[in-house]
Amino acid sequence: MDIQCKLKITDLDLYYGDFQALSNVSMDINANEVMAFIGPSGCGKSTFIKTINRMNDLIPDVTIKGKVLYDGVDIYKDYDVIELRKQIGMVFQKPNPFPMTVYDNIAYGPRIHGVRDKKKLDEIVEKSLKGAALWDEVADRLNKPALGLSGGQQQRLCIARVLSVEPDVVLMDEPTSALDPISTAKIEDLIDDLKKQYTIVIVTHNMQQAGRISDRTAFFLTGEVVETGPTEEIFYNPQDKRTEDYISGRFG
Repeated sequence: MDIQCKLKITDLDLYYGDFQALSNVSMDINANEVMAFIGPSGCGKSTFIKTINRMNDLIPDVTIKGKVLYDGVDIYKDYDVIELRKQIGMVFQKPNPFPMTVYDNIAYGPRIHGVRDKKKLDEIVEKSLKGAALWDEVADRLNKPALGLSGGQQQRLCIARVLSVEPDVVLMDEPTSALDPISTAKIEDLIDDLKKQYTIVIVTHNMQQAGRISDRTAFFLTGEVVETGPTEEIFYNPQDKRTEDYISGRFG
């Protein structure tokens, strides 16, 4: 089976003012895989994931050099940012449902993109909630406030909200760090299922989680990518001593 490169990042540098947060980052992210970013706090993982759908555009005084190609197109030169964020959705560390009903949380994105037909919206809401493994838990609560859901349900609602606009890539920035073990397991099972249809990129501090759910892993350190490869190789046969030290807990 041919492997399709979904995102190709080349020689990426990112500065916040005079501070260089990312240095010479290059990697390929393939279609229908789970790519995990690991590394200590402050090493650039979250900064990097936000360059993939231009979330860093929202931060003042950011300078970005290098290329991020999505299906061969340079997202910083040739892509409308609204369309880009539809194609490359984002799930954040803490669940952030809108202060509205479960239904309206999911219907919000499609409405923004012009869907007005109630029957079509009903179909999208049901499909998205099923895609996020949440439909059975909230089918009788669609008109209740989303903020009344549990933390784990709220996070799956946020995933469903991303799915509602039919993205191609789903970015997840530590999506389970605020959740209990049962909710975390549900999200991990969901990620494994979602990669059949989507490309998943996840930032995680939990190396066991990276080992469980990812196909490939990139190890970040002080704004650089030290090593990228199949997760099993990164964990059991790293090529760089810094990776070996981090994986084994000897880091620092």
